[in-house]
Amino acid sequence: MAPTDVLVIGGGIIGLAAARELAEAGARVTLVDAGRNAGSTANAGSLHVQLQSRFMRLYPEQVPRVEAALPFFRKAVEHWESLERELGPFDFVRKGGLMLADDEAQLAFLERKAERERRRGLDVEILDRAALERAAPWVAPGIHGAELCRDEGMINPLLAVSRMISELGRLGVRRETDRIRGIEVGNAGIEAVGERGAWRAGEAIVAAAWGSGPIARSLGTPVPTMAEPLHMNITEACGERIAHLVQHAERSLTLKQVRTGQIVIGGGWPAEDRGPDRVPGVRARSLLGNVGLAARLVPALRSLRLLRSWAGMNTTVDGTSVIGRLPGAPRVTMAVPADAGFTLGPLIAKMACALVLDRPPPADPAPFSPARFGRSGA
Repeated sequence: MAPTDVLVIGGGIIGLAAARELAEAGARVTLVDAGRNAGSTANAGSLHVQLQSRFMRLYPEQVPRVEAALPFFRKAVEHWESLERELGPFDFVRKGGLMLADDEAQLAFLERKAERERRRGLDVEILDRAALERAAPWVAPGIHGAELCRDEGMINPLLAVSRMISELGRLGVRRETDRIRGIEVGNAGIEAVGERGAWRAGEAIVAAAWGSGPIARSLGTPVPTMAEPLHMNITEACGERIAHLVQHAERSLTLKQVRTGQIVIGGGWPAEDRGPDRVPGVRARSLLGNVGLAARLVPALRSLRLLRSWAGMNTTVDGTSVIGRLPGAPRVTMAVPADAGFTLGPLIAKMACALVLDRPPPADPAPFSPARFGRSGA
């Protein structure tokens, strides 16, 4: 294939945003995406900032690293707001996130969590039942209280991805389909080896989400990316007006209302992993549990029809994003999120591009360096 200045591997939100940033700077860019099992096109559009109770329960060993990165999550949402002004509208809404508590014990957990988040600069407040009714009169009578994080919001991921793709066309970015298996680094540049052939460039940004780990391992850095298949739903329009991103203090849930009035319900219920070449399958148990929990917390949902259920791949690593040049392969820059990939995506892309373009990054990349995984030998 013809050489290019920078090869971007991965066509999700990070790869799209990186390709745009590089092309705006005058680089010749080729974006290569596998075109199968993409996470960004299946995303529900939540913009997370506060510590997610689901993540704390499933990955307790990773919580300290996520907690340390909370200012980074807040900065990522602010970056989305700037992007919408440039490219939008994306249906960006930032009315805050509510994490609901069923009882006194759950509310006490949220109080402890909120104190930790305040120390990291988040704008959070604990609401008792009376304050919650004023902020969200649609909640079920049995809800005891909530934590409000004013930094959170939501976006329409399909609009965001569509507008990004249109921008790449305007900027002349080549978009190709291939699954990259590994990278070879030479004195003059890199060669990415795919199923269809080899792709040559001066440098590469690896933004292939859960597929980034095998590429990094081909260069001797054991980046432990993991694919996490998750379930989502959307209902018909609801007459109730729900402005917040809604979560639960103990059980897996995200709930939000899009501009059409429809309710998007997700939050980490598992889907069936069918391998890297097929989209995950919907599990009946997840579907019923997810929508059942949502209807218990928001009674107005009980009369709505469910229009569609689907599944997509989330990416986790070790609780911290991976941003930086690979040890021993400085022509290759990693750009991988730590959970909440759509939230963090454009900011991670901007930081990776700053390293490639030798510009000041918008945040310190040192805590995210892939060097923390050491070297295993190519």
